[in-house]
Amino acid sequence: MSEERARIQVGTASWTDRSLVACGRFYPRGCSSAEDRLRYYASQFPVVEVDSSYYALPAARNAALWAERTPEGFCFNVKAFRLFTGHQTPARALPRDVAAALAGHFATKRDVYYKDVPEELRDALWSRFVHALEPLQQAGKLTAVLFQFPPWVRPGARALAHLEACTNRLSGCRLAVEFRHRAWFDARHRESTLAFLREHGLVHVVVDAPQGFSNSVPAVWTATNPALAIVRLHGRNAATWNLRDAESASQRFNYDYADAELTQLGDHIRQLAGRVERVQVIFNNNYEDQGQRNARRLRAILDG
Repeated sequence: MSEERARIQVGTASWTDRSLVACGRFYPRGCSSAEDRLRYYASQFPVVEVDSSYYALPAARNAALWAERTPEGFCFNVKAFRLFTGHQTPARALPRDVAAALAGHFATKRDVYYKDVPEELRDALWSRFVHALEPLQQAGKLTAVLFQFPPWVRPGARALAHLEACTNRLSGCRLAVEFRHRAWFDARHRESTLAFLREHGLVHVVVDAPQGFSNSVPAVWTATNPALAIVRLHGRNAATWNLRDAESASQRFNYDYADAELTQLGDHIRQLAGRVERVQVIFNNNYEDQGQRNARRLRAILDG
């Protein structure tokens, strides 16, 4: 394995997306079980992002199976549970006992936010999340926990205090941060945002996404942790970026990168790799097999 290939890992967000499985173009015939699909994916790519952990707390049993079914050197990035990042969280996304404890809240409101949850319930949820990550950590296969914040989380003391609290809650893990409001990287806040990430050892996530929206940030090609940089590629489909009533989240990221775009991205990625120990490139254009095809093509361009 070349030094550059070892330093630049290319993979995708999720290996079980419904549209990916349904299209029938990535997984070979007969590859139909959860185990078969993960084993096959891990034979093609060295890293994957777990997105299911955003929608519901992951289970330690599943994490143990992920570690068992993937080869040595394969690694996972796990997306933080939605409540922890300030997203609206319905009762069905919470463990039953926690949802029951919040029955009074859900009697009048459809969703709950982190600020509305009593401290003892927050402690219980964080404890379960940390416990679920342990099998991957023990196997040496957890690279980072990804905190993708919603667009209504803007720069300010409250947001930074929450991020610092998340860091303390996961003191044994490396945290990666993706913001979704452009103000984090405007002329007023860019340097202070990056300085905060550096000070707390947080990994800045470089984002490629449609531009011109308040909930899309520019691609800031810099690193804030010497061990790792993450690049997440969401596609550039401006027409679907804020699509309402989509049948699935993958519809928002329906985009096929052209070779010229991948070549340009590859140049930036190589430069970034010269400043950190490892770069992980995650294709989140997860409609059908676009992410997998683009990931293979980018790998070929980088090897070119």
